[in-house]
Amino acid sequence: MASLYPRILPYVQHSIRVDNLHTLHVEESGSQQGKPVLFLHGGPGSGTESYHRCFFNPNKYRAVLFDQRGCGKSTPHASLVRNTTQDLIADIEKIRLRLNIESWIVFGGSWGSTLALAYAQAHPDRVNALVLRGIFLCRVREIAWFYQEGASRIFPDYWQDFIAPIAKARRDDIVSAYYEILTGSNEIARMSAAKAWSMWEGRTANLRQKSTVVSHFSNPRTALSVAMIECHYFVNDAFLRTNQLLQEIDKIRHIPGYIVQGRYDIICPMESAWELHNAWPEATLSVIEDAGHAASEASTSDKLVSIMDELS
Repeated sequence: MASLYPRILPYVQHSIRVDNLHTLHVEESGSQQGKPVLFLHGGPGSGTESYHRCFFNPNKYRAVLFDQRGCGKSTPHASLVRNTTQDLIADIEKIRLRLNIESWIVFGGSWGSTLALAYAQAHPDRVNALVLRGIFLCRVREIAWFYQEGASRIFPDYWQDFIAPIAKARRDDIVSAYYEILTGSNEIARMSAAKAWSMWEGRTANLRQKSTVVSHFSNPRTALSVAMIECHYFVNDAFLRTNQLLQEIDKIRHIPGYIVQGRYDIICPMESAWELHNAWPEATLSVIEDAGHAASEASTSDKLVSIMDELS
């Protein structure tokens, strides 16, 4: 069974200005002569973490990681201005061109799987393979499941903390109610709401709750970008057309695809991975029987590393 590679530092870091407002933090790790792979983090808004470098054999891969607009070390922090799926796709192309990469493997989980599919469908000639984990197609019912009704029945105790910032009269549309608070002028209310939003995700990400995951999502800086940017995307249907990612699957059918899905993923239930696989049967689906949503769960990490070793 595979395991994560030892933690390493980037061999170079870049600050790439993509427009007159946003500057992206981009890093490269592994081997400069290695096979290029792009890592797309989740959220949107959560940023990269040091262990994300560890899915890739440092002797075989040139791993490119970046913090998407408004999160991590990218600036300005938690900005919603010109922060759309189309902007992120354009950013990926700017990074690719800046680093002089012809094409690459694209590796993404959760929101990263959404962005990976959208990018591949926009630029299929630049993608050598797709490795996707915890599939999120960003459809209305998927957002409603986690933020309106569904996951609430599995974690009713954590749910009470999540809905606490929202007045009872506004709980018929929780995402919109959160958006009003998060984009309002009351700084105390905004930070309180951001922590509640982000903690809901952190507490439900693993089959067995993991303190490091909860700690990441409870960090005030991370919580603000996660809550602000996720809510911004979700009230805008992720800036995608209805069912866009499944309807445009023919654009990427020729690309080798690997889908890794935790059986007990509550944040992004397996239904979406199953529907993606049915639409794209050429892709390999691996169901992890002892895992929830997080990439850090041992069996999920093992499978992802095994796939990357196979592709190297």
